Amino acid sequence: MATKQAHKRLTKEYKMMMENPTPYIIARPNESNILEWHYVITGPPDSPYHDGQYHGTLTFPSDYPYKPPAIRMVTPNGRFKENTRLCLSMSDYHPDTWNPGWSVATILNGLLSFMTGDEQTTGSITTTEQQKKILARKSIEYNTYQSIRFKTVFPDIVEENIKVIEEKKNNQNEKEDELLAGTKKQEDAIANAAKEKPISLEEILDPEDRIRAEQTLKAIQEKGNENNNPQGSSSTLYIIIAVFLFFLGLSMK
Repeated sequence: MATKQAHKRLTKEYKMMMENPTPYIIARPNESNILEWHYVITGPPDSPYHDGQYHGTLTFPSDYPYKPPAIRMVTPNGRFKENTRLCLSMSDYHPDTWNPGWSVATILNGLLSFMTGDEQTTGSITTTEQQKKILARKSIEYNTYQSIRFKTVFPDIVEENIKVIEEKKNNQNEKEDELLAGTKKQEDAIANAAKEKPISLEEILDPEDRIRAEQTLKAIQEKGNENNNPQGSSSTLYIIIAVFLFFLGLSMK
């Protein structure tokens, strides 16, 4: 149970953080226990954590601010072990270096700074930059659908997360539809070309067009001769010639 001084101090700090938000950081106490805080760090630009959403906890001692809190990160992140106490200068691992003048904002700013560095400590892990980026992309869905504590403490953020997730899915579906439509158009063009009766070289009246057609057909024939499968190459060659002459015929109309 928090002492009267600890309760007063943490209440004041929460009010200050609400009035003056810290970039990339949100924090709030558990409604039923002011000594248990939850934070969300948004990965800053120019880092492998960019747009990642990292949930963690600060567990304060009853006599805060005279002793430091335990710091943990819950969301898989590639920098720290999940749900593991972290050894930092402002954590309960080092009460000898703790400064009572430090605040929740100071602690979380220090955590963010350490996270974006590469220094190792108790509770940290080593992963590649690519692994951190993959975890960053998955972090919102993890918090929204797999973390009960996150949904309990940050229901407002969960609502926003669901909108973001749905928007991403819709955008992905639109891209897939566009890709399928483009592929269908290409297939239709080739099918239509194969149905068309190709013009002969004798029907090409423009001398320059006829020379280009002869050169193209010669190159196609030479490439077809290099193929080890004569039967397969003949079919492919016919289709290519038909498509070429079809589009050449269109340009002449």
